[in-house]
Amino acid sequence: MDILGWSLVVILFLVGMAGAVYPVLPGALAIYGAFFVYGFFFGWSEFGFWFWTIQTIVVVVITVADYAVGALGVKKFGGGRASVWGSTIGLIVGPFVIPAFGLLIGPFLGAVLGELLVGTKPLPAMKAGVGALVGLFTSTVAKFVLQAAMIVVFVVWII
Repeated sequence: MDILGWSLVVILFLVGMAGAVYPVLPGALAIYGAFFVYGFFFGWSEFGFWFWTIQTIVVVVITVADYAVGALGVKKFGGGRASVWGSTIGLIVGPFVIPAFGLLIGPFLGAVLGELLVGTKPLPAMKAGVGALVGLFTSTVAKFVLQAAMIVVFVVWII
């Protein structure tokens, strides 16, 4: 049973880290779920109030920052609400429509189309698309670092 428990924990960690890059995967929630799997298989004694407080705060920060950083990138490059919505939709739909490059093209095109639909001229709309990419890259790096920190805290905590 130990092998099964650790296998599930590691798989959830890998899914979580992949979720930092691929938005359809649960990301931080998969890593958070791995803590519960560990508890069910090996016991809860290692975890306490501070472990759960730290990890929950990190999950909330990741969730809020994921949207906020992307939106900030779009807004810093002159985009509005339509480009924020468009980039978010493009981020979700893009990888399915264009499997190899949809993760990059989707948010860009979504932001551009969102701006064009509300009457923005093409050049500022393209600038908003670039902002969507900047926000995406920044958000991805932040999620990757914070999710890796969640795993490190877990490992240090149980040792």
